[in-house]
Amino acid sequence: MANMELVIRSSSSHNQSEVFTSVFNSSCRFNEEFKYILLPVSYGLVFVVGFVLNATALWMFIKMRPWNPSTVYMFHLALSDFLYVLSLPTLIYYYANRSDWPFGVAACKIVRFLFYANLYCSILFLTCISVHRYLGICHPIKVLTKVKSRHAHLVCGSVWCVVTVCLVPNLIFVTTSRRDNDTLCHDTTSQEAFEQYVDYSSVVMVLLFGVPFIVILVCYCLMARTLCQPRQGLSSSQQTSRSRQKSIKLIIVVLVVFAVSFVPFHITRTLYYTSRVLNLNCEFLNIVNFTYKITRPLASINSCIDPILYFLAGDHYRSKMIFILKGRRNLKYNQSIPNSSLGLVGKGSAPKASEEAER
Repeated sequence: MANMELVIRSSSSHNQSEVFTSVFNSSCRFNEEFKYILLPVSYGLVFVVGFVLNATALWMFIKMRPWNPSTVYMFHLALSDFLYVLSLPTLIYYYANRSDWPFGVAACKIVRFLFYANLYCSILFLTCISVHRYLGICHPIKVLTKVKSRHAHLVCGSVWCVVTVCLVPNLIFVTTSRRDNDTLCHDTTSQEAFEQYVDYSSVVMVLLFGVPFIVILVCYCLMARTLCQPRQGLSSSQQTSRSRQKSIKLIIVVLVVFAVSFVPFHITRTLYYTSRVLNLNCEFLNIVNFTYKITRPLASINSCIDPILYFLAGDHYRSKMIFILKGRRNLKYNQSIPNSSLGLVGKGSAPKASEEAER
């Protein structure tokens, strides 16, 4: 994460590293020992949990064919999360090795690209899911007659293309540099190009985070108004249908993802970038640097929260998972019954069968 000129001075008395960061024309001393514990541990947990949950989700979605539009969006969301968690072992090694990157410039660019690709693909796929559910609640006739799974595939393909095009400059900005005997993998760019990078990232943030977030909030406000209005001619049990319950769960899970992962990360990143560009005082810069590095793992937690969405609000996802688990449990139970017992059951049932035939 270091994207400024760093000089490490080891303190033998305190057995820790003091990081001196040169920010434009001033010098500021950072103590970043926390990130060498926080980031490997948090990324390690996200990798284990995210790998298991998203691999299971992808396998479940493949089993659930044919897909409806909602399932298409969730499959692509799971695919985005899965590709991202595959890149985490390199970051775990990097921060556990005290910011020494041994994998080369190309790998550094790809890993940083996958982080932002997953971040913004997740935001856009959650937006697609939210808009689709809004149409299903507020305009059900249009959804049933016009929106098909092939349309969802086209939308998802467009999302991948838009995010890739928007992040091509990020591949150019991201680079590595030498610090003493270590190689740094910058998550932004070199100090000389930092102001240009801030301008670029601000535009991407507005387009791929700000606009989708506003769309989601508008959809949820309209959905909440529709869900709270009693429908004429329907009983109380029909008022609380499964579709309405899934819509409420969808709203809760998506808002939790934004509140935990996306909003804190973009707020602290904006403060961090702005404080560097404005060359604010060292004390404030230390605080902002600390909070920003804490929210970076939070931005990765969406890979673990998204599978909860599939289970709570996914069409047929929960019932399919329960069916598969019960099927395996019954198969194991039948295999555990001794053959002699099966033979006795067969023999015992034969006379009854003949008696039924005689009757």
